[in-house]
Amino acid sequence: MLEREMKLGAGPGFHLPDLDGIGEGLRAQTLQPVRMDTHYFDTPDLRLVRWGFSLRHRRGEGWTLKMPSTKVEGAEGALSREEITFVGPAKAPPKAAVDLVRAYVRRAPLAQIARLSTLRHKIKLFDSRGQLAAEVVDDEVTVLDGRRVAGRFRELEVELGPVGDVELLTTLANRLRAHGAGAPDPTSKLVRALGPPALEGPEVTPGQVGPNPSIGEAVRLALAGSVHLLLVHDPLVRTGGHPEYVHQARVATRRLRSDLRLFGSLLDPVWVGHLRDELSWIAGELGKVRDSEVLLERLQNHSPALAVRDRSALGRLTARIAAEGERGRVDLVAAMSSPRYLDLLDGLVEAARTPRFEPDADAPAGQVLPRLALRAWRPLRKAAKALGPGSPDQDFHAVRILAKRARYSAEACAPVVGRPARELAKAAAALQTVLGEHQDAVTAQAWIRTAGTTSRQGFVAGQLYAIEAAAARRSRAQVPAAWKALNRPALREWMAAP
Repeated sequence: MLEREMKLGAGPGFHLPDLDGIGEGLRAQTLQPVRMDTHYFDTPDLRLVRWGFSLRHRRGEGWTLKMPSTKVEGAEGALSREEITFVGPAKAPPKAAVDLVRAYVRRAPLAQIARLSTLRHKIKLFDSRGQLAAEVVDDEVTVLDGRRVAGRFRELEVELGPVGDVELLTTLANRLRAHGAGAPDPTSKLVRALGPPALEGPEVTPGQVGPNPSIGEAVRLALAGSVHLLLVHDPLVRTGGHPEYVHQARVATRRLRSDLRLFGSLLDPVWVGHLRDELSWIAGELGKVRDSEVLLERLQNHSPALAVRDRSALGRLTARIAAEGERGRVDLVAAMSSPRYLDLLDGLVEAARTPRFEPDADAPAGQVLPRLALRAWRPLRKAAKALGPGSPDQDFHAVRILAKRARYSAEACAPVVGRPARELAKAAAALQTVLGEHQDAVTAQAWIRTAGTTSRQGFVAGQLYAIEAAAARRSRAQVPAAWKALNRPALREWMAAP
């Protein structure tokens, strides 16, 4: 369930106003007050709440995992977050819930970290068809420490129902504020109850480099950014949903491998080698799902180019790709639930916080980074110059990989080097995009060659193959211009490249 709400403060003298007729056709229904007993669970160091999650058990409602919130456009102070409910006994969180946040919990124990007793007054707003448009609740919260009262506070919530819109959210908030409610405050009940420890950042944060940073600081920043990206998308990959989730997790693993290669001379080689091997393993599992998603989307997008009578055959072909992707997803989730993956995450968190440096990690980053980036640039320049119109597909793919390494290297240098590195990274990304389109077309052709199992499917496969072959030719034609734009001397002066 997607929760869209706005929280506001309320003083002791506040009373909920009459909300009947606040919107056209809306009818208010005041419910009897209810007492709720809620138990929150987390690791001893509050990893979940610091990442923006909450895991609770509420009597009569069962278990609820709340994902991190995002801002709702058009309503200042409003937040949106996904809620996932689970069935299970009250004593311990269900395994299914813990598995979704396994990247943060890993092997740490989960225990009750807060207990809240809430007296809730609620008003429901229904439209003319009897559908729920919004709820307004007035919560008087008591924070309990055993039998001792550790604190009290009051909170108002305006939550949209299935037929509510952002305009109604703002209208209700304005009505409440006109009757004495405070300004919007996104702080959750759990964070209020826990206080300052819950306001600390997650265990891995990207951060920023200070003035005149050492190369060690630059390494930590680069690794933390990529580890953070992977950890943010881990639970989203597990829940499924948008293909971008798997894509971003895969990007994170590739960036990490690139960063470890770039900074390899500064780090313990055995440690780096193990991390890169394990990242290659999980990237492969992510790749199986991502490749199916890309292929599925490509072929589905060709539907308008086919005759109507041929689209059902296309549907049968894409159904096979979708089935392959689902099998890959099952394997991926199993891999992400394995001890091997948890060991990798432990290693990545360590890498982001305390990399295992060799001597000389205190050298100025501004002196070291250009030399390291040059090492990623030279193989790309050599391979790109050797590329010709008749070069085999694998050579184009090899240049794409090298362009990606050069891009990631420049991006890792950008916090220190600044605009020159960002511009080089941007141009490398443009070349990577053209070569990526070429590779996707080549991959699609390879799958299509063996796809037709009936005469109709074979006929449609032939049409699809022709479309992808044309796409590959267009991409090849765009490569020289993209390489020329990247190979400008002005873009690489900061690397002192010849």
